[in-house]
Amino acid sequence: MSRGVDRQRVAAAVRELLSAIGEDPDSETFAETPGRVADAYAEFFAGVGVDPIDHLREAMPIGEESGELVLIRDIALRSVCEHHLLPFRGRAHVAYRPGDRVAGLGAIPRVVATLAARPQLQERLGEQIAEALEVGLGAVGVLVVLEASHGCVSDRGAKQADALVVSMAARGVFADPVERAEVLSLVAASDPARGAR
Repeated sequence: MSRGVDRQRVAAAVRELLSAIGEDPDSETFAETPGRVADAYAEFFAGVGVDPIDHLREAMPIGEESGELVLIRDIALRSVCEHHLLPFRGRAHVAYRPGDRVAGLGAIPRVVATLAARPQLQERLGEQIAEALEVGLGAVGVLVVLEASHGCVSDRGAKQADALVVSMAARGVFADPVERAEVLSLVAASDPARGAR
């Protein structure tokens, strides 16, 4: 169970940050900023301490292994990079081959959102999504492809506004390159431009 974000401490820290950069946190311009940032952080980090498998507890039994692929493409993704506390956003494509249970289709985006709503690394996020589906559903294979643009790459340092980071996590049958290739072709089919990249 999440203990939640301590809004008062976040607001106090933002006041200190504003002072540290040479601004007056009591000025009319910034008077409401600490509270606004605290509210935003409560939303951005709502997944801290929350078990993503909770979203899969009502998975439906299908009696036996179906072997059918389930793929949800283009799940909106927003997270915050733990290195600079800057946002990264993009899309998640999640595929699994069921064991004897399938999740409601809305459960998969909720798993993604829960795991993304904490300080994250994109590479870890993909692995965590894959693990949640493997453990929570008993899936015989999971493939997670994440595509995201990162504030720490676009807005500072390298300043590459068009750079897109693609990461992949594979479990079970999708660790096999042949099995994985079929799913990747379906992911690429969602965006004709993606196949040309």
